[in-house]
Amino acid sequence: MLIPRRALLVSAAFSDRLGAAAVARALARGLREGGAADPDIALLDDDEINSQLAQISFDRRMRAARAVVIAVAALDPQTMVRTAAFEIATRARQGGVPAYAIARESTIGSFDARLLDLQLVLQARSARALLTAGRRLGQVL
Repeated sequence: MLIPRRALLVSAAFSDRLGAAAVARALARGLREGGAADPDIALLDDDEINSQLAQISFDRRMRAARAVVIAVAALDPQTMVRTAAFEIATRARQGGVPAYAIARESTIGSFDARLLDLQLVLQARSARALLTAGRRLGQVL
């Protein structure tokens, strides 16, 4: 069985100025510049996460991916259980697919990251920082 080349990049908006599509574009460019294959991109909005994941065929796409890259505005251990990042990381862990996270704000420590089985957590607050984070992640993938 061959190891998939492409990562699944699941992106949500970071702010009003950095919508989900802009975040995904910057990260995808960085991933390519870092040496990774062009990612499979799925965009999220603020709707109910489980129905959204079903609409984008998340489970099928995740199983076909080398890794899952979760791009969200915030990673906070106090509110994480009710978030897309938590659900995606949980499904990736259960499916045996490595997961990585990039957030505008992150207050999770190494213990929380380990509980979610996140291989790497990076912070990026601007399009330029997203590009840099994508490059770094591209070298790891």
